[in-house]
Amino acid sequence: MKILLLGKNGQVGSELHTALAPLGEVIAYDRHDCDLSVPESMREKIRKLQPDVIVNAAAHTAVDKAESEPDLALTINGTAPGILAQEAKKLDALLVHYSTDYVFDGSKRTPYVEQDTPQPLNVYGHTKLAGERAIAAQAARYLIFRTSWVYDAQRKNFLTTIKRLGGQKPELTIVNDQLGAPTWSREIAHTTARIIGLYLSRSDQKNLNGIYHLTAQGQTSWFGFAQAAARCGLFDNIQPPPILRAITSAEFPTPAKRPMYSVMSNAKLLKQFGIQLPDWEVSLQECLKANAAPD
Repeated sequence: MKILLLGKNGQVGSELHTALAPLGEVIAYDRHDCDLSVPESMREKIRKLQPDVIVNAAAHTAVDKAESEPDLALTINGTAPGILAQEAKKLDALLVHYSTDYVFDGSKRTPYVEQDTPQPLNVYGHTKLAGERAIAAQAARYLIFRTSWVYDAQRKNFLTTIKRLGGQKPELTIVNDQLGAPTWSREIAHTTARIIGLYLSRSDQKNLNGIYHLTAQGQTSWFGFAQAAARCGLFDNIQPPPILRAITSAEFPTPAKRPMYSVMSNAKLLKQFGIQLPDWEVSLQECLKANAAPD
C-alpha cells in the first residue's frame, strides 16, 4: 500500500511518519515538496504517485495570525482539502484529514458530539470548517478527525512555550476559564494508523466515512494543563521554578476569540472502531517521560 503523508514536519505529521510505516510505503512531503497555499499544484503530484491513502496533516494552524491573513488560511485549510478530496476520489483513495474543536463556539457545557452544529468564533475555525465541508461534498472515502489542544515535547505549542517562558520569567499568568482536552500528537498519530488499518479491513467502509472526534479523555483549563505539567517535572531544571497564576480570558486578550468550552465526546470513535484515547493527564506524563521538552 502506498501512503501519501502531507505535513511531515508538523506535530502530528512527524509522529505519523513512524506510525504509518507498518501499513505500507510512506511518501512524506513537507510544504516545500507540496505547497497547500498553491493547491492546484498538488494535482499532478498526486496523480503521478497514485497513493492508496492520503493523510493530510498540513494546515494553517496559527490561530491568531489567521485573523490577519484570512485568504491564506482559507486556501490552505479550506480550498486545498477540497482538491485533495477530488483527487482522492479519482484514485478511489482514502483521504484522512484533521480538523479542530474550534469549529464550535463553546456555548455548550456538555461535550460536543459530531452532530452538533458548528459555529466558529474565529477565522481559523471558519477555514477548518470549510475544509471539512469540501471533503464531505467531494470525497468518496474519507475520515475527518477533529482534535484539540495538540501538543508535543519539541515543537512550538503551549507546553514548550510555558517551558521556555518559565526559564525567563519568575511568574507565568495563564488563562483558567477556557476548558478543553489537551491531546498528545503521538496518541493522535498512532490512533490514526490503527483506524486506517481497521477501516481498510472492513467491508462496510461507506458506513465508516465521516467526521470523528479524536481527543484525550477528560478536560482541563490551560492553567490546569500548566499545573499538571509542573507536577510532571516540566520545570524541574529551572530554579526557582516559575509561579503559575490563573487569569481570565478577558485579562489576556488575543486577536482570535477562543471558545470557552470545547470538550468533545469520543463516543462515536469508540462505537465504530472500539478505540478510546487515554486521559489527558496520563498522556502528558507519558509525553514528558518519553521525550522531555528541550530547554
